[in-house]
Amino acid sequence: MTTAGSPQGAKAPLGGQDVHAATQRTHEPRARVQRRPVHGVLLLDKPLGWSSNQALQKAKWLLRAEKAGHTGTLDPLATGVLPLCFGAATKFSQSHLDADKTYETTLYLGRKTSTGDAEGEVISERAVHVTPAQLDGAVQALTGPIAQTPPMYSALKKDGKALYEYARAGQEVERAARAVTIYALTVLESKLDQVPPEIRLRVKCSKGTYIRTLGEDLGEALGCGAHLSALRRTGTGDFDQSQCVTLAALEAMDEEQRMACLLPAESLLAGDSEVVLGAEDAGRFLSGLRRRGVWNDCAQVAVYAQQPRAFLGTGHVRCGELIPGRLLSPLEVGQSQAQTALIERHRLNS
Repeated sequence: MTTAGSPQGAKAPLGGQDVHAATQRTHEPRARVQRRPVHGVLLLDKPLGWSSNQALQKAKWLLRAEKAGHTGTLDPLATGVLPLCFGAATKFSQSHLDADKTYETTLYLGRKTSTGDAEGEVISERAVHVTPAQLDGAVQALTGPIAQTPPMYSALKKDGKALYEYARAGQEVERAARAVTIYALTVLESKLDQVPPEIRLRVKCSKGTYIRTLGEDLGEALGCGAHLSALRRTGTGDFDQSQCVTLAALEAMDEEQRMACLLPAESLLAGDSEVVLGAEDAGRFLSGLRRRGVWNDCAQVAVYAQQPRAFLGTGHVRCGELIPGRLLSPLEVGQSQAQTALIERHRLNS
């Protein structure tokens, strides 16, 4: 989870894990607002040209939220699913940082750029003589567990210095390859006879995958080089682009409608097993005490109070003992319940 802005001054790379490093215009409105506690997850369709932090700050301003963060960045030239966390939800963002991602991307063949995308300088051009069979073979070779070398235009650090800083200075430093998994690499459209030739791909991948690097590797496998011209994240974990709201739509809503767009904090833990506690055990668990029960061992569980039902936080179970992990405060539990009631009333009345 990060609430920090992008580093300044680098080229604008495309890729799921990359931080855009160009100086940006500020989208945050100047008007002061009265902040308030807001808890939950907003699935934002990040617009083209905005950094993740700029989109976060605009949504935070529109909701008048006290605390917010996002679960991983999208570059300004990338669009799509960006989960924004508010209040208590920020405590559980790490669970979603590790989620698998799905992207759709357009790849231009025949030109390699300094950044692996359309923002970089063209550093080589080659003729493109690619058949559908060759494309299919290259795609198959890049599907499954692969090793990726992080691009120089990325926010990864070496000796305390971001790689893009070395790249801006014209230096290339050694980077260790990292293991990632491409679960599926699908050709959605190929235009091999047009000028310039391009292909559109869908990529389902593990965390830490650089889509720019994948595009460059595919270009090399085809013998012609390539760079990304567009990137859209269509899914992350259990969240899909169909669930998202745009900033323009959010801005056109009234305050109640905006609040109704929020998912509860526990939506970040959709795959976790549930443990439900009675009133006495719930109160003790919320104060940080371990509880005994008939539960199977589990590395992480989502814990709820039974009556009224309320999300309390996470824990893990070992030898029949529920051990607290990240917990909401009693104040956050009460605020979340009140917020849920308001949202439900709005939905019933709309």
